[in-house]
Amino acid sequence: MDFLNHTRYVPMNRRRRIYEGKAKILYEGPEPGTLIQHFKDDATAFNAKKHEIVDGKGVLNNRISEYIFGNLNDMGIPTHFIRRLNMREQLIREVEIIPLEVVVRNVAAGSLAKRLGLEEGTQLPRSIIEFYYKNDELNDPMVTEEHITAFGWATPQEIDDMMALAVRVNDFLSGLFLGVGIRLVDFKMECGRLWEGDMMRMVVADEISPDSCRLWDIQTEEKLDKDRFRRDMGGLLEAYQEVARRLGILNEVERPQGSGPVLVK
Repeated sequence: MDFLNHTRYVPMNRRRRIYEGKAKILYEGPEPGTLIQHFKDDATAFNAKKHEIVDGKGVLNNRISEYIFGNLNDMGIPTHFIRRLNMREQLIREVEIIPLEVVVRNVAAGSLAKRLGLEEGTQLPRSIIEFYYKNDELNDPMVTEEHITAFGWATPQEIDDMMALAVRVNDFLSGLFLGVGIRLVDFKMECGRLWEGDMMRMVVADEISPDSCRLWDIQTEEKLDKDRFRRDMGGLLEAYQEVARRLGILNEVERPQGSGPVLVK
């Protein structure tokens, strides 16, 4: 795998685009089995019904996700991440994405609080894992293991593997954020099948950043995540910068000097 550290950089406009999502673009990688993941500045909510450009957000999410995935790799939790290439891009392994969002909840917030009539901030009796079917047109509906196996999105063994990964990631993230005065309320992760010859293993894919986590300051309960955008609270870029600063991955001089949200027509 030595090539992964000695790849020739190809400018973005000369690469083949594989896929574009709400917050990232995937390009063909420099070697077979690799992709380049580019982080955009787009902030979206409610399946892109709300959309703004927040100058500098992609840079922060790239750095935060790199830090988290690098730590997961070091701990033996398999991910698609290889290394960061530049301010906005990562080299990743190509995986077959499972069409599910795996959500781990430690504290009642968001749709769970609304659905079950719980007060936001209520500590849950134990961590809860939920699955949502990735489909923007259907607003990513919540699904059960019965749905997942009936429609062939994943096998029972794969569901077990995803849940085991989710528990390990939750344990790591909870401790990581607690150590810098942040409460991990919940987070969303995606998984993919990494094929190595005839062998397949489940790995953590996509990104883990304030876009996909709910992060509250332990003392003040100030929100340091995408809820600031969803709920029109303002200060999204500053909140992401604060997370990066506490994790020790962004120096003062490196901070992206964003102009803040720009409305997209």
